[in-house]
Amino acid sequence: MTERFMNFLRSCWGPSSRRHDHSGTDALGRQDGLLWYKDIGRLANGDFSMAVVQANSLLEDQSQIESGSLSLHGLGPYGTFVGIYDGHGGPETSRYINDHLFHHLKRFASEQQSISADVIRKAFKATEEGFLSLVTKQWPVKPHIAAVGSCCLAGIICSGTLYVANLGDSRVVLGRLVKATGEVLAVQLSEEHNAGIESVRQELHASHPDDSEIVVLKHNVWRVKGVIQVSRSIGDVYLKKTEFNREPLQAKFLLREPFQRPILSSEPSISVLPLQPQDQFLIFASDGLWEHLSNQEAVNIVQNNPCSGIARRLVKAALQEAAKKREMRYSDLKKIDRGVRRHFHDDITVVVVFLDSSLTGWVSSHKGPTVSIRGGIDRPASSLTSYASAKLGNSY
Repeated sequence: MTERFMNFLRSCWGPSSRRHDHSGTDALGRQDGLLWYKDIGRLANGDFSMAVVQANSLLEDQSQIESGSLSLHGLGPYGTFVGIYDGHGGPETSRYINDHLFHHLKRFASEQQSISADVIRKAFKATEEGFLSLVTKQWPVKPHIAAVGSCCLAGIICSGTLYVANLGDSRVVLGRLVKATGEVLAVQLSEEHNAGIESVRQELHASHPDDSEIVVLKHNVWRVKGVIQVSRSIGDVYLKKTEFNREPLQAKFLLREPFQRPILSSEPSISVLPLQPQDQFLIFASDGLWEHLSNQEAVNIVQNNPCSGIARRLVKAALQEAAKKREMRYSDLKKIDRGVRRHFHDDITVVVVFLDSSLTGWVSSHKGPTVSIRGGIDRPASSLTSYASAKLGNSY
């Protein structure tokens, strides 16, 4: 066992931490009112911690981890997939992504016998097209579904490489050790698509040169057409297909004039990163976390605390900041019911993946567990996989 791996173990299970039994009582996750969490679990490539806190009347954040189940020719069967789906307007789109994106990814990867940016784009496109088909079918009886959408962040660890694909403003941040100083620095790996970012506004103006109101500053917030902050998403069909931007859709979603080209895009930004021994951990989270914590603040929390329960600790840190901004006590914030809670913070989903430095090459002989876990939604248990199943309550 290498000294580096021993240091990794000590950082996770040192004197300040009690080693967690991965087969213990929280195999399905636990709930504490509006908080659902899985403090520690084992993946093909290391350990993970996961937490979700609800703010909306219906939980709009959805998330999943799939590990040991990629089975890709030439890449070994022990990859890991992490998905964060931050819905808006309702939970339908994020739930749909949770049910379909990973399956599309496996199908296209099997067809091409590899993971690639092209495979990922095809999986995102198939998910978008599938949801459009659902909207088309439900429009006559449920027109509001045309105004439901979701950000979509996906990370794939396979054969020592991390693939990141993103639509919207969820984010993945890497904690990277600087050998010379011993510091762990935050490295943002995902590109965001939010109208508050100047480069995104420039992109929107370039793709819609004839529309002087493609981006509007409304109540000190930049919004696409004055109605939405993100410029890319799954769903939001009312801003992609003009035939769905009409009554009986609510008036607040209706644009004054029909549009000739889609206003929002469903094309993900994709990056590929060969993982190195100095890469310690990954923090995947919806923007509910990043609204209150900087990249480096989040990395510092992970670096300076035990692995077990670290996702829950990050959620608590964000909630404490949210309470501070409203000049209230954290204990009082926790008493606020879902729905009303949305006025204080968003749904927050966090997944932390600790990269096992002894497995940087992810050798094919390594036999990690098969894990299939979803955060914060009801799912039937399976004898073959471990589903996180929890119905969120009213307070915690």
